[in-house]
Amino acid sequence: MSGFIQTYQNHFKETVKLAYPVSIAHLGHVMLGVVDSMMVGHVGADSLAAAALVNGVAFLFLVFGLGLSLIITPLVAIARGKKDFPACGQVLQNGLWFNIFFTSGLAIIVFFTVPFLHLLNQPPIVVDLAIPYARIIGLSFVPFVVFQSAKQFLEGLSITKPAMYVMLLANLVNVFGNWLLIFGHWGLPALGLTGAGISTFLTRTVQAAALLVFLRYSTRFQPFQISFALKGLDREKVKQIIRLGIPTGFQHFFEVGAFSFSAIMIGWLGSKPLAAHQIALSMASLSFMITLGIAAAGTIRVGHFYGKKDAVNVRRAGLATALLSVTLMSCFGLIFILLRHQLPMFFVKDSAVIEIASSLLIIAALFQISDGAQAAGIAILRGLTDVKVPMALSFVAYWILGLPVGYVLGFSLNLNVNGIWMGFLSGLTFAGLAFLIRFFTILKKWSFQNIKTNISN
Repeated sequence: MSGFIQTYQNHFKETVKLAYPVSIAHLGHVMLGVVDSMMVGHVGADSLAAAALVNGVAFLFLVFGLGLSLIITPLVAIARGKKDFPACGQVLQNGLWFNIFFTSGLAIIVFFTVPFLHLLNQPPIVVDLAIPYARIIGLSFVPFVVFQSAKQFLEGLSITKPAMYVMLLANLVNVFGNWLLIFGHWGLPALGLTGAGISTFLTRTVQAAALLVFLRYSTRFQPFQISFALKGLDREKVKQIIRLGIPTGFQHFFEVGAFSFSAIMIGWLGSKPLAAHQIALSMASLSFMITLGIAAAGTIRVGHFYGKKDAVNVRRAGLATALLSVTLMSCFGLIFILLRHQLPMFFVKDSAVIEIASSLLIIAALFQISDGAQAAGIAILRGLTDVKVPMALSFVAYWILGLPVGYVLGFSLNLNVNGIWMGFLSGLTFAGLAFLIRFFTILKKWSFQNIKTNISN
């Protein structure tokens, strides 16, 4: 045991060192949504349900842009491992502009398709509140993906603190914007949920501008020859980003899509179960976003050692990531169980919603370990640029297993929203096991020199 600790001590230390700023940044991102939910919840349960509906459906579109930006990190980490610094800047330039064009198209689609939310069999009042909010959130996709692309570039260089500082600033901007626009202060109208959307758009714009200014004027990035010019894009770099980013986008789409479709199914049960779902999911998202910091650190370290062709440390970095992630999520699961009655009270005063949310937090506690394993597994596979098989495994986990199990338990066996959440548990458990088995199978089956060839095939 002492030999294991001695061997992995430095990996744990370096992973945590990279992870905590990323975790705080991810936590800050989720806190934007949690604060929105808490402040909108004081307007009414219908507004909170509308926020849940939009956050689920709209993010289905944004997730592709997110996937395309996530692939920037391993590509930069691998180039840095090879000491090819100009290539790092080229990844940012090409990835940033492609993501802007791609996400602008998604924003246009969201703007013109949100009236079809009426076809999802949701309560009419919820849909009426959701439409203007969804349109504003769609427009905020563009500044979001600009920030995300710059953030992933910095993470690929193992520079994780600037995004953390920006996210802390963003939360202050968002709370102030919500205070002004949701409730109406300083002579402004009380816009309710629509005000929360406007605040989100302004906050994401501030985030994007802050990181771009940092990259543009900090002298530490001169070796990377960063350019934000539209001309001079490299067709091969764009093709590489598309080839790796599209499967990553689909992988996230399958996962997020399953949760979003589950929100639609829960909406069939009424506003109160949907509001309770939003509360429990917000709490689960808090723990997950902290764990994503560890996962992101795993992508960075695995990618860096992969670029250096250091097979031993690729394996150790991956295992350290998985162990840290699962341990942390187990602790959060215990917290959810112990505080399941108190946590929902921060969101609403409705006793029926609080009771439903409390039962969901017990199920959320059970799938924390699985969620930690799948977050770590997909991240370390991304560090190897292995994206196609994980995409297929995600489809099986969430759409062949998770959603059908949730539907059967929720409606056929009359477990209602609890049954749908048990479907989450089954899907996440399969995904966690499958991703980790895939990672260690790759390292065992092929020599390190052949990993890239086999993955690309």
